[in-house]
Amino acid sequence: MRTYHIETLDEIFRKTAQDRIDSLAKPVGSLGKLEGVARKVATIQNTLNPQLKNPHHILFIADHGIVAENVSPSPKEITWQQALNITQDGAGINIFTKQHNFNLIIVDAGTDYDFPKDISIIDRKVRKGTRNFLHEAALTPDEVNFALTYGEEVVDLVAKNDCNILSIGELGIGNTSVASIWMSLLTNIPLQQCVGAGSGLSEEFTLRKYDILQQSVDRYTGPLTPMTIMSEFGGLEMIMAVGAMLRAAELKMTIIIDGFLMSNSLLMASKINPEVEQYAVFSHKSEERGHILLLEYLGVEPLLSLNFCLGEGTGAVCAYPLIESSVRMMNQMKSFEESRISHINKF
Repeated sequence: MRTYHIETLDEIFRKTAQDRIDSLAKPVGSLGKLEGVARKVATIQNTLNPQLKNPHHILFIADHGIVAENVSPSPKEITWQQALNITQDGAGINIFTKQHNFNLIIVDAGTDYDFPKDISIIDRKVRKGTRNFLHEAALTPDEVNFALTYGEEVVDLVAKNDCNILSIGELGIGNTSVASIWMSLLTNIPLQQCVGAGSGLSEEFTLRKYDILQQSVDRYTGPLTPMTIMSEFGGLEMIMAVGAMLRAAELKMTIIIDGFLMSNSLLMASKINPEVEQYAVFSHKSEERGHILLLEYLGVEPLLSLNFCLGEGTGAVCAYPLIESSVRMMNQMKSFEESRISHINKF
């Protein structure tokens, strides 16, 4: 794994941005979370007049060997079938990316399917799904490094399109199992509290899923590092997202974080380089039971709570208009002085 060089954001400029926001013609703090987003985007771009350029949404797709243990009621074929549906503009993510003028990039990180060569899916397949981590490591360290690198390469691709804000989504039956294990091992929160229903499991099925995942964790007795966790319990779409987030932060992009899956990819990225968190805007709180605990662990409060649990990055894209509003506030709202309004007393 290479070393990621992510610049620490300037605390002095952060205060300058906050002072500008506080000077605007409104009561201090009255625009709530938008003010925090505006401060973050301005600090990332190191300007009091930030701009959002050419937003992209990267969707990584992959399959998971653990699905063989019936941790999901959905067959793994849904992964490639839904991917094809997305290429035909038939999914939720298509609606929202079109609505908010995102360029949608679909990347095959590791599906157990051979897509036609003439469709709009970028082939970065590391292997046809991970191995079953109940019995063996999901990936080799080399495969993890390939996935990280491919994630970086996709970000470099969108950066050439003058993109400075991106969101990332995932598609892969069984990936909540991966996310639950990552969350538990990286936070020390008990696994049972991290395991949710995924795609529509009953409580009984969820308990069985937990039992299988606990057996998987017990199988591995080695050191717990980002590399060993990704290798033993990895998902290729999630690892590519980790690489993408780290590279985006190196390039000083604003990264919109989706729900449970992508919050765990951000968690993993932060264990590799903590500075990546400074570039993240958390979009929404999902319906996965572990997501609330993870957000609390990270000390963040997302913009929205829409009861989403779809995945694909839909929540991140839906939050974009609020980020855009925060930037418009910085650029277009006049200060008290500019408006010749008497300042409101600060108590």
